[in-house]
Amino acid sequence: MNPDLDPEVVTVRLSGVSVHTNHGVSDAEREVGQRMVFDLELGLTECDAVRNDELGGTVDYGAVTEALVEAATSQSYLTLERLTTATGESLLDRFPAVGRVTVRATKPEPPIPVVMDGASVEVTLLRSAR
Repeated sequence: MNPDLDPEVVTVRLSGVSVHTNHGVSDAEREVGQRMVFDLELGLTECDAVRNDELGGTVDYGAVTEALVEAATSQSYLTLERLTTATGESLLDRFPAVGRVTVRATKPEPPIPVVMDGASVEVTLLRSAR
């Protein structure tokens, strides 16, 4: 590998993280809760692992998943827009190597009287924009 290689951004994706949450407009959504599926895309502006293959040179996927679950369950929101934004803000605050985060939250069975694969909201936050 070229030692002068300096990737601008390394992208890490975590897909299909299933979490029981209490978000939504209806009382049932907030009291009983429901399963929600999260997809994350992290743009790492610092990733020494591309050169040295050391775990300390990238983000710990387990720690990221833990932070996601904590952000998704520590507070209840009415809208997926606020939930995804709060989750992204939390991840940027906790992981300094992350310069960009995209969070998608999907309700696989939204309380809507039609059949669908799910209702999702996706937000992308940039560290420089904060």
